[in-house]
Amino acid sequence: MTDTASASASFLTQEAYDRLKGELDQLSGEGRTEIAKRIEAAREEGDLKENGGYHAAKEEQGKMEARIRQLTELLRDATVGQAPKDNGVVEPGMVVTVEMFGDEEKFLLGSREIAGDTDLDVYSEKSPLGAAINGKKVGDETSYDAPNGKTISVKVIAAKPYAA
Repeated sequence: MTDTASASASFLTQEAYDRLKGELDQLSGEGRTEIAKRIEAAREEGDLKENGGYHAAKEEQGKMEARIRQLTELLRDATVGQAPKDNGVVEPGMVVTVEMFGDEEKFLLGSREIAGDTDLDVYSEKSPLGAAINGKKVGDETSYDAPNGKTISVKVIAAKPYAA
């Protein structure tokens, strides 16, 4: 366990890691068993070409397997750490308020998976904006090059640890 994310890994709090690990365990255990039973029951209904239940179950199985692969990769590559300290320094796991173009924008810096079901916007620490503000302190000003080639100025207004 480390306190910060490496350049190639996504940062997850221990709580987010545990939540995602539980979801993975459920999907790859109970979830797979349940969907296999539904596919088998639908298969026994007869002609597979016109069997809507069979096709729906197979589609659900595909989505579930994709989520299992996504979670497996995310958890394998994640850097798990404690929630960041409330010291005004921007780092993954913080809710950050910045000023851009004269407007304030508030978002979570880190993985979308940390946010869970919140409506909070999420920016990766690897994104141009995230990389520019990561490590900055409240009051710091910086800039970054947007994908369209424009240089965008940003001022850090606030940085607080995310609390689910």
